[in-house]
Amino acid sequence: MSVLAEIKKPVEKEMAEFEVYFNKTMKSNIPLLKIILNYVLRRKGKQMRPLLVLLTAGLNGKITESAYVAATLIELLHTTSLVHDDVVDEAEERRGALTIHALWNSKIAVLVGDYMLSKGLLISVEKSRYDMLEIVSEAVKAMTEGELLQLQKARKLNITEIDYYKIIISKTAALISACTATGAKSVTEDQDTLQLMKDFGENIGIAFQIRDDILDYESNGLTGKIVGNDIKERKITLPLIYSLEMASGSDKRRIMSIVKKKKKTKDEIDEVIRYVISSGGLEYAETRMNGYRDKALAILDSYPDSDYKTSLKKFVYFTTSRNN
Repeated sequence: MSVLAEIKKPVEKEMAEFEVYFNKTMKSNIPLLKIILNYVLRRKGKQMRPLLVLLTAGLNGKITESAYVAATLIELLHTTSLVHDDVVDEAEERRGALTIHALWNSKIAVLVGDYMLSKGLLISVEKSRYDMLEIVSEAVKAMTEGELLQLQKARKLNITEIDYYKIIISKTAALISACTATGAKSVTEDQDTLQLMKDFGENIGIAFQIRDDILDYESNGLTGKIVGNDIKERKITLPLIYSLEMASGSDKRRIMSIVKKKKKTKDEIDEVIRYVISSGGLEYAETRMNGYRDKALAILDSYPDSDYKTSLKKFVYFTTSRNN
């Protein structure tokens, strides 16, 4: 049994019910939209975010339809963000499949993303879950601000470690935090619990993104992203930030001259990867990642033992040890 299958065990039945619930939202009478939504459904990922919503709900109470509303809201927002990101990045592929942007065009991709986001808004209104709508709206705001901050910093390539955390807290952790916050909100109104779960999700999200950035420097044949892709796209992440801070003047100038180039050779990308590895950039990033992982685990330790708690612990470890 895979690690992910083990993690899903306490909510296996609920995940199946969520899938039926979610699929109902991905319907349209518009022929083109129907084709594209079916394409999206056939290529769904690991569904880690709905899983996190349901496990968090189970940790704090009894899972009901409200948890499916929360999980559907989150999955629609996540899918929308991927579709829109592919347009922004002009990406032709995602997880080995052609993007909507590549198969149709950027205009259609943006409109499909808007449609899915609107479906999420409508579901929350239909079910009178304005509290969840508020949480998700805050996440959308944060994700947009994070993306714009990253684009602004990418122009001058002057990203500091503080900037890096601002970006990943907004871009990645905001959505994971929304998972745990809406999951808890589906079963409780206790403000202390809601804040605790929000913090829990944020720590997971930060650790998740640092792991993702480490993977860009690890050539193991399993990662879903191309090694060195961040360097190719002039994205300065934590391993490189640390390495540049530790670098001598001449080394820093050399590495930055490569990073700034719009077109880089494979040898140049490999040179940056080797430099980051040799200067301890990956070890530093891993230490920081483990710090956020341990904060998330400490929050779980405040809960009594249960199958949900066990699975969430496995989820946290999976987040920081995954190879794709």
